Amino acid sequence: MAIVAVLGRKGGIGKSTIAGNLAAEFAAMGKSVIVLDADPQHSMAAWAAQGKGLLSRCVEKVKHEGPEALQAKARKAQKTADVVMIDTPPGAPEIAYQAALVADLVLLPCGPSPLDLMALKEALSLALRARAERRSKKPRIRFVPSRVSMSTNLGRSLSSSLERMGRKVLPSIGQRVVVAEAVGAGLTVCEHAPTSASHAEFEELAKAVAGILAR
Repeated sequence: MAIVAVLGRKGGIGKSTIAGNLAAEFAAMGKSVIVLDADPQHSMAAWAAQGKGLLSRCVEKVKHEGPEALQAKARKAQKTADVVMIDTPPGAPEIAYQAALVADLVLLPCGPSPLDLMALKEALSLALRARAERRSKKPRIRFVPSRVSMSTNLGRSLSSSLERMGRKVLPSIGQRVVVAEAVGAGLTVCEHAPTSASHAEFEELAKAVAGILAR
């Protein structure tokens, strides 16, 4: 029973995409999954509502009725699911902090833009503050290179740039049209394009995350 929070202090870095597609990969592994949409705009729920795939059955909206509402919702979900994914908003640091306080693992996606790297430092600070409050080695923290284009210098150097920040880096997720197509269909990449390179990337990322959670 594990809780994985996807955090970021900047929009457009693929938080929802990563949370939703990891949920699908865990389901493909035979695990039960709940995705908590903690973004007040509920973009994850909107994605799920576009189709009748996995997300339409496992996404739950979080109503922020108090500072600990998200933690309570996550712990309740943890009783019935093998993996609970939490999708957090970019503009609400308190929500991201509450997610980090309850998570076993925090994933910090980062795009290749210098602005993405600046925002990553803020998200990392939130996760580290939560760990200090818990006086624990949890949440574990990992970087995820996201929306990467290997045809650019910034894309090719992103993983090494993240490694220099002193945290372990997980497999990259490329910027591919098929990801947006899947969202438009209300599906995950696993469902929409199972033979695509994008699915292979999410599958590799999910295996790496599963390995961390198993330890």
